[in-house]
Amino acid sequence: MKIANSGMDARVVVWIREFLLGRMQRVRVRGELSEEVRVTSGVPQGSVLGPLLFLAYVNDIGRNIKSTIRLFAHECLIYRKITKDADMINLHADVDRLGEWAVVNAMKINPSESKAVCFTRDRVKDPLNYSLMGMLIPEANSCKYLGIILHSNLSRADHVNYMVKKAWKALHFTMRILRKGNSNTKSLAYVSLVRPNLEYGAACWDPYREGKINALDRVQKKVAKFVHHKISPNWESLASRRKVSRLCALYKAYCGERAWKDKGDSFKRPHYLSRVDHVRKIRTRRQRTDIVKYSFVNRTIGDWNQLPAEVLKTLPCNPTTFRKRLRKVITEWHQGTPK
Repeated sequence: MKIANSGMDARVVVWIREFLLGRMQRVRVRGELSEEVRVTSGVPQGSVLGPLLFLAYVNDIGRNIKSTIRLFAHECLIYRKITKDADMINLHADVDRLGEWAVVNAMKINPSESKAVCFTRDRVKDPLNYSLMGMLIPEANSCKYLGIILHSNLSRADHVNYMVKKAWKALHFTMRILRKGNSNTKSLAYVSLVRPNLEYGAACWDPYREGKINALDRVQKKVAKFVHHKISPNWESLASRRKVSRLCALYKAYCGERAWKDKGDSFKRPHYLSRVDHVRKIRTRRQRTDIVKYSFVNRTIGDWNQLPAEVLKTLPCNPTTFRKRLRKVITEWHQGTPK
């Protein structure tokens, strides 16, 4: 019904209906097959169309919700800026509408697996009394969203510790199975299995405190000894790679890519430009706390304004081309020979 109401061609709707209806399933346990049972809901497990059909089914979840809602696969995030009591009431009403949608659409939401987090730096916080389908949503100091740990005080420490622990686990596994491998195999395993753990989503959690930076670097130094039997191989530093990642993300916002347009629209030109400034300079923002000062946007604007004019003169350009220019410049900066 939902696919038909979306305006899809009737023949496609009929095909999908035949694909879903009338399916039977059974299980095998110790070589014995159970009796067949009719499948009355859901999509075939592991099918190519399964995720797409699920997204089509839940696509109207935010139709009557006034707060901001984000969907990714089976994860749902709903949030709102709270400045007065009316905002809290409206958010609670939206959570109730979410529960009503689940009932109408025969979707089960487990409130005990949900979390309510208040993002603030106030020391005294009022308790969060949000409920879903008659059950109180447990309050927490942090939550994981799309693999990133978000703490209520916006600190990145918990996530950095989590990423370091995950990277060490992957590294020890790699070292066990490749103990007798050659250098090329070990290096490829690090790039494929370990380093992605150190860089996933790095644009938003790139640490600024020396202790956390060193904790990340220790993993790569251990790999260097494992692969090349020396501490400082000719590898690009993790800090340099994270800076490139942040600048590429800011580039997308500056050029108005769809997912970053709202952020890019908030950029403003400086009140004046000196002779050494490039024409694409972005106005900096004064901040009172380190958490906000070193956040993704504010921190990266400073790095963006320091880029040489030749890196930015031909914008917009292909993102891959922009990344190559950045890596050349930032590598020179970390080597102490900026142009």
